[in-house]
Amino acid sequence: MDIDEGADIVMIKPAMNYLDVICEVKKRVHIPVAAYQVSGEYSMIMACGNEGWIDKESALLESLIAIKRAGADIIFSYALYYFRSKQGILEYIG
Repeated sequence: MDIDEGADIVMIKPAMNYLDVICEVKKRVHIPVAAYQVSGEYSMIMACGNEGWIDKESALLESLIAIKRAGADIIFSYALYYFRSKQGILEYIG
């Protein structure tokens, strides 16, 4: 419906729970697909990393790569604040 009304972008959120939806939407539309890694998804990774249960940077990067691989052209995430000081990371994701 949004596309029929002239939408320039389609957004899917929360991104991690809907990787399959991102993939299917990407196959069916000819406009950019955006995905939003909502604050809860980001916070879970950061909390586990802060407790030492996981490697925070690797888990964040893996989550963003998964969203990109699912088909997102644009990713909105709080991880930008974490990665903005790390040269080359965001370019790696594409």
